[in-house]
Amino acid sequence: MNATDIVNIRLANHQLAVTKFKKAKDIVSWMGVMQSQDYNMAKWAIGIRLPGATEKTIEAAIHKGEIIRTHLLRPTWHFVSPDDIHWMLDLSAPKLKASLKARHKELELTEAVRKKSNTLFENALTKNGHLTRDELVTVLKNAKIAVDNNRSSHLFLWAELEGIICSGSLKEQQPTYALLNEWVPKKKTYHRKEAIAELAHRYFNSHAPATLKDFIWWSGLNITEAREGMEAIKDQFVAEKIQSHTWWLPDSFIIPPKKQSVYFIPAYDEYIIGYTDRSPIIPVTNQKKAISNNGLFRPVILINGKAMGVWKRTIKKDTIIIETQYFETPPKSKKVIEQAATAYGHFMGRKTEIVRGIAE
Repeated sequence: MNATDIVNIRLANHQLAVTKFKKAKDIVSWMGVMQSQDYNMAKWAIGIRLPGATEKTIEAAIHKGEIIRTHLLRPTWHFVSPDDIHWMLDLSAPKLKASLKARHKELELTEAVRKKSNTLFENALTKNGHLTRDELVTVLKNAKIAVDNNRSSHLFLWAELEGIICSGSLKEQQPTYALLNEWVPKKKTYHRKEAIAELAHRYFNSHAPATLKDFIWWSGLNITEAREGMEAIKDQFVAEKIQSHTWWLPDSFIIPPKKQSVYFIPAYDEYIIGYTDRSPIIPVTNQKKAISNNGLFRPVILINGKAMGVWKRTIKKDTIIIETQYFETPPKSKKVIEQAATAYGHFMGRKTEIVRGIAE
């Protein structure tokens, strides 16, 4: 296995090159979780892996509760299957809650304040059904709970980690919150070691080839637990060594044939963010063009599995303007690039127009 094989296998395992799935929920479940703090781009992260999908397709799945959006793992926003949300919360919430103690002290978000906030959320959602963030912030304000200086975000996060709230249905196309145990009443549970093994299994199946260090970053687990997870499943995987790295792959893996491909992948896509070492995908010399110093990820143009540029969109009434900026001389694959742009336009229900440029 060489560097080219790594990206080809990843394109397949990420369901970008080919997919066996037909539902948004199945894509999310296969990936384990999918980072989603950029909500609009995260919908495309699912759509690009689901041929024929549109933004409305993904929104319908969210509206029905077939996909849940909440904070997990590192933590940040993630899409997760309702079948997985309870056991993943049980696994990741204790460490995440402990990490918030210092910040809560700074913001004077005492245990009493957090309990009061949780009760207010529960009462409001029980009485009124799914509510938007702004509606729940108003509930906090009416109860004289300070929401400035990002306090409201911490109170929402705490309620998520406590297993009280999660994303709900859409209200006039706006995301809402719901009571978790009402919206997702069926609970799948694992003992902690079983949960760690299951998480490792999901990650290495969908993200392989990957290293243990990659899994530690993605999962938010400590080194000891991540190693235990790898040990529990390693009889189903094979190890490939390249220089000083050990890459794990499913034991049934095959190296796909090389073929020309172009994908306009979204910001924070798992193909980029799911690894601590991104050099097989983005050469170190170009990483700052795709990832800012403060951790902002830009949408990337993948050509044959490697990041060759970045893109951004401007939405008009019936058209999406896609501006491309390449790290080097623009490739000659004009037709394939136009097809990739058209795929995004189809997802958004608009025609596409490409504006070319060179990244500085």
